[in-house]
Amino acid sequence: MNAEKVAALAGTYSLLMILGALGFQYIGGVLPCEMCHWQRWPHDGAIVVGIGGALLYAAGLIDRKIVTALAALALLLIAVSGGIGAYQALVEWKLVLGPASCTGPRFVLGAHADLNGSVVRCDVAGWRLFGISLAGYNALISWAVVCLGALALLGKLPLPSFGNRHD
Repeated sequence: MNAEKVAALAGTYSLLMILGALGFQYIGGVLPCEMCHWQRWPHDGAIVVGIGGALLYAAGLIDRKIVTALAALALLLIAVSGGIGAYQALVEWKLVLGPASCTGPRFVLGAHADLNGSVVRCDVAGWRLFGISLAGYNALISWAVVCLGALALLGKLPLPSFGNRHD
């Protein structure tokens, strides 16, 4: 079993997803909606759990059972982010209703008070490639990573050796 590798790879994958999202936001100008932020939270958790678990195991502070549980938790967090991404993709395609806070009509104040900053709608994809939005790609890629990670945890998918520690 390669639990420490799965944990490290899951955490690294989530880190790359967050960096990619921030790149789209700050370099590409694709502003995130509320649901986009929801997708980031489980990835943030997977970074901490996955990379943290691998580092704790490498330092000898936790045993194989705990790093296996942390690897599984990191994969679960990635699956949750993919689920939120799938839900948002369905909202973008108008197949399901999204949250009223970012898909419904906005309250517009009158007079001189302008508290109506720009609202990024959750039901409008800010970017698409081959008809798939960023939320859709998060779902597809995250679930593929979860499947591969689960296979590796079960010993059905060999991972390369980098000088393993054996318990």
